Amino acid sequence: MNVLISLMYYRPHYSGMTVYAERLARALAVKGHQVTVLTSRFDPSLPGYEVRQGVTIIRPKVLMRISKGVIMPTLPYWAWKLVSKADVVNAHAPQPDAALVASISKLLGKPVVLTYQCDLRLPEGLIHYIVNQGSHLANRLSGQLADTIVSTSLDYAENSPFLSRYLDKVIAVQPPIQLAPVTPEDVAAFRSKYNLLPGQRIIGMAARLATEKGVEFLVEAMPKVLEKYPTARVLFAGQHQEVLGEEFYAQRLAPMINDLGDHWTFLGILPATEWSVFFHEAEVTVLPSINSTEAYGMVQVESMTCGTPVVVSDLPGVREPVRNTGMGLIVPPQNSDDLSKALVSILDKPNGYQGDIEKIKSHFAPETIASEYERIFDRLIMNRGDEP
Repeated sequence: MNVLISLMYYRPHYSGMTVYAERLARALAVKGHQVTVLTSRFDPSLPGYEVRQGVTIIRPKVLMRISKGVIMPTLPYWAWKLVSKADVVNAHAPQPDAALVASISKLLGKPVVLTYQCDLRLPEGLIHYIVNQGSHLANRLSGQLADTIVSTSLDYAENSPFLSRYLDKVIAVQPPIQLAPVTPEDVAAFRSKYNLLPGQRIIGMAARLATEKGVEFLVEAMPKVLEKYPTARVLFAGQHQEVLGEEFYAQRLAPMINDLGDHWTFLGILPATEWSVFFHEAEVTVLPSINSTEAYGMVQVESMTCGTPVVVSDLPGVREPVRNTGMGLIVPPQNSDDLSKALVSILDKPNGYQGDIEKIKSHFAPETIASEYERIFDRLIMNRGDEP
């Protein structure tokens, strides 16, 4: 099967969408499918064409940026060329380009699976308002043209202003989760590199330093956690510098984080093995997201696969993994008091929130998720063949 996956940003850009798409693409390639990713050359140093782990990546040049979006003049050419060769198209949204790719797919009679990652909610401002409106229009067109829409959960779909319009098309498919294996030597190296001391209570947060992640609520929760556990320390894994569109947010949080001193450490973007060790070494991880831009939170499942419980916001979709596994606590969003209480509760009982780790790993394995996509693709292709 020839599968075309389209999204504005792909690896090495770091976000939940890019990680999801990369894991899915690779898993489909392992299953023997011909997989092509159409994305942007958001970094001019990236090649326009390359093959990585069996996946062909096409990156048209970027002419200009508007907020977090990019303009690629040659995108229509590449979309037409690649869609014409594909058996099925998997467009990821929200992104304006999904509407273009879906439109071309319809013109060429190719089935479209729209993987809808989240509702886009940009900060206030004229440019962001215009981008939001453009995104909403593109989403509506993409949703109307899609044969099937994949959401990470029905909980999110039913509460999404966009997805709730298309529930007859929605299929819930969990995101693919895969972490690198860890050895005792890896753990020792990690602890030495980041100076983890015996007896320290480690709280992990894995995210970009972005407004929707609610980082300030963890910062505000820490003083009360430190009252009970004076050695507690946050390890923040993920991009925290030069995050697109989040420069002001980082500046606003900097003084608050600096006040925590050694109780807060930015680790940056970690290589695969260190990323895995991070989840193993944390006693609890936090996902204090504040709005529907967070639809699931793959990092919380990554944490669970390492046996580490989580504290998450009570948001549609985001609350589902804890509901289904019991591995953590759910707190109201934007509430640092409840967040601190939940963190202390888990630190008080570090073994009190365990689940069936092997079952979780199997359920979220990329090959499992790729098989679910295969079934969707096969059904759509078969239905196309039955059309007069």
